[in-house]
Amino acid sequence: MSNKMEPLLSHAGGEDDDPSKLPLREIPGGYGVPILSSIIDRLNFFYWQGHDEYFAARIKKYGSTVFRCNAPPGPFVAGDPRVIAVLDAKSFPVLFDNTKVEKKNIFTGTFMPSTGFTGGYRVLSYLDPSEPNHTRLKQLLFNIFAGRKAHFIPEFRRVYSQLFDDLESQLTGAGKSDFNALNDHAAFEYIFRAYFGASTAGSPLGSTGPDKATKWVLFQLAPILSLGKPWPLEELLLHTFPLPPCLLKKDYKVMFDFISSVAGDAIKEAEKLGVPRDEAVHNLLFAVCFNTYVAFKSGIPGILKYLADADPSLHARLAAEIRAAVAEEGGQVTLAAVEKMELTASVVLETFRMDPPVRYQYGKAKRDLTIESHDAAFRVRKGEVIFGYQTFATRDERVFKDGGRFVADRFVGEKGRELMKYVVWANGPHTEQASVSNKMCAGKNVGFLFARLLLVEMFLRYDTFKADVSVEPIGSRIIFKSITKAPAAAATPN
Repeated sequence: MSNKMEPLLSHAGGEDDDPSKLPLREIPGGYGVPILSSIIDRLNFFYWQGHDEYFAARIKKYGSTVFRCNAPPGPFVAGDPRVIAVLDAKSFPVLFDNTKVEKKNIFTGTFMPSTGFTGGYRVLSYLDPSEPNHTRLKQLLFNIFAGRKAHFIPEFRRVYSQLFDDLESQLTGAGKSDFNALNDHAAFEYIFRAYFGASTAGSPLGSTGPDKATKWVLFQLAPILSLGKPWPLEELLLHTFPLPPCLLKKDYKVMFDFISSVAGDAIKEAEKLGVPRDEAVHNLLFAVCFNTYVAFKSGIPGILKYLADADPSLHARLAAEIRAAVAEEGGQVTLAAVEKMELTASVVLETFRMDPPVRYQYGKAKRDLTIESHDAAFRVRKGEVIFGYQTFATRDERVFKDGGRFVADRFVGEKGRELMKYVVWANGPHTEQASVSNKMCAGKNVGFLFARLLLVEMFLRYDTFKADVSVEPIGSRIIFKSITKAPAAAATPN
């Protein structure tokens, strides 16, 4: 492909109505030899180069943050691996523009897991906003959140207070504590308490829920994951053919039956919106065990990863801010108190910027259109798949000074707030709101609240902590090694 720069010309006879003042450049890159090249690219992506180097090497080669390449998984899971990569803060937002891209069946990229994993239904994540069922199902989630919002903070404090009690006991007994193991179970319990007012304790799901949910998610995402096993084994078992949902039929039924038994009010709400009971339960299961649980499983350790590496002075600043805001509310953790915590919010957003909860975004061009990087404009044809690696877009140094470095107070103050629109962690800018007409995560606001509540609970209890951090297939593993407890007056009752 040519890298030649040329003035933007009118696109006579076409559908492109996105004029640009930047020079028009043909999209560089290519796809190579069918099948063979996409397999080699997959090996580079997962093993020989890794995600970051796979993209960084091509940016350097083409002199562009927009280029053509193959995206995993390729043969023989995906029918067509060809994509246009967008890797900067200016080109990336095209993926959120519903007038330009379609989101139908593209949640996981160039392949879609079998609907056998979701009861035969295309659940909300795979629907385009133009589809009527998208409005009904997303409104259902909004209604659940609105109806249960009074329970979010007290249930979080109840569940995560127990988590930290258990963590302290493990530190006392063994000198260390595996936060991830505790968090997996706490998160699963909390989600059901928060959304449905139900506990998994003593149920058929019981303590096996997190493992069942994790396995179910991994089976769906296996084609685009590496689990750290020898690459020939992963290629054979994970990346060449999709894993069959029938292997998880028993586990899925246990999860389905439990949600059916505890989500009565949500199911009635769904039926009022015109969603049949069976379809509603499958969608609720996906929202709980995929969307929300995975966010907790990877997102919360991701926050602690950066705090564990930070100077203790940051811990002290967070503790001071959190305790002062709670004191102003009479010693109670309220939403008003949380909203006063500017540094706490900045720390959470900065972790989302550095390591987005969802790294990949996809969209299929609805028409011929023009997209822009910082330096050039590019024509995309109708039907072409656009692929964004969010980690590069949110570390764009043309927007964020020292974009590859964690800066805790990056979003503090007026200038910091102006940068929030470039943090697109929830399938859209942080400064915008989810609605039935867009694909922004329905739980964006509650997810941001949950992340801040973790820091609130921690720094009401502790002045500082030390932990070891290691890389996991999904996120980071956090092993607590020590804690310094806060003065008794700092901790508040549930």
